[in-house]
Amino acid sequence: MMYLQVAAGLVILLVCGELLVRGSVALAEQFNISKLIIGFTIVAFGTSAPELVVCVQAALDGASGIAIGNVVGSNIANILLVLGAPALIYPLTCDNHSALRDCLIVIGGSLLFTALAWTGQIAFWQGFVLSLTLAVVIYLAYRRAKRGGEEAANEALEEYEENMPKSIRVSMGFILLGLAGLIGGSRLLVHGAVDIAVTAGVSQEVIGLTLVALGTSLPELATSIIAALRKHGDVAIGNVLGSNLFNITGIIGVTAMIKPMSAPEQILHFDLFLMLAASAALILIFFLKKPISRPIGALMIVAYLAYVTAQFFGLSGVHSVAMI
Repeated sequence: MMYLQVAAGLVILLVCGELLVRGSVALAEQFNISKLIIGFTIVAFGTSAPELVVCVQAALDGASGIAIGNVVGSNIANILLVLGAPALIYPLTCDNHSALRDCLIVIGGSLLFTALAWTGQIAFWQGFVLSLTLAVVIYLAYRRAKRGGEEAANEALEEYEENMPKSIRVSMGFILLGLAGLIGGSRLLVHGAVDIAVTAGVSQEVIGLTLVALGTSLPELATSIIAALRKHGDVAIGNVLGSNLFNITGIIGVTAMIKPMSAPEQILHFDLFLMLAASAALILIFFLKKPISRPIGALMIVAYLAYVTAQFFGLSGVHSVAMI
C-alpha cells in the first residue's frame, strides 16, 4: 500500500499541478494581465507548486529530511538526469553567455543556502533571506525580458494555449481542484515515503533525495526530452536552471518561513557538496562554450545512477570519509 500511496501521490501532484497552472494562466489572461507578468509569476510559481506543497507537508509532519532531501535531490537529478537524458537524443546547445550567467546565479543561490544550512537550522529569517533573493532575481530577469519584448513570454505560454479554460468559472474550478489535489497528493506522497523509509530501514533523507526527488523532477524531465526532440536545447537548459533556483531559494525559503527545519548531517556533509559540484561542472561546460553532447549526457546519467546506488548501498562509507 505504501508504494501505491507514493505512486498515487505523484500522479495526483502532476495532474493537479497542471490544472492549477492552466486555470491560473487562463484567469490572468481573462483579466488582460500581461503575458510577460504571467510567465514570470504564475507559470514560474505554479510549475513549482508540487515540490512546494510536498516540502511544506513534510516539514509540518516533522520529516525535514524528506523536505530538504527533496530539494537537494531534485537539483542533483535535474542536472545529471534531466539534462543527461535529452542530450542522448540531441546534443544540447544554447546561448552560452546567458546560460553561464544563469548558472552563476544558481550556484550563488546554492552557496547561500549551503551557508545558511550549516548553521544547523533553517529558521524563519533564513527562509525570508532565501525568498527575498529569489524575488530580486525574478525582478531583474523581468526587467531584462521587458527590454527584449514579449516574444519569449509568448513562447513560454505557447504550450498552455491548448485546452485552456474559456470562462472565469471554469478557470476558478481548475484552480480550486488543483490546490485541493496538491494538498491531498502531497499527504499521500509524504506519508508513503516515510513508511517506505521505515520498512526499508533507510533514513528519511535517502528517500527524499532519491524517490521523492526523482518523482517531483518528472515534469522537468518530460519538458527537457520534448525540447530535445524539437532541437531546442536552450529550453531544456533554461528549464533546469530555473527549476534549481526556485527549489533552493523559493521552496526552501517559503517552507522555512512556515516551519523551521533542521538540516540533516548526511546532506550537510555529502549531498550539498555534490549538488555544488554538479553546478560547477555546468559552469565549466558553458565557459568552454561546449554543447552537452551524447558522451557527456551518458556520463551524467551514469553519475546519477551511481549516486542513487550509493544512497542505498554505499553512502555510509562515503559519508564517513566526507566527515573525516
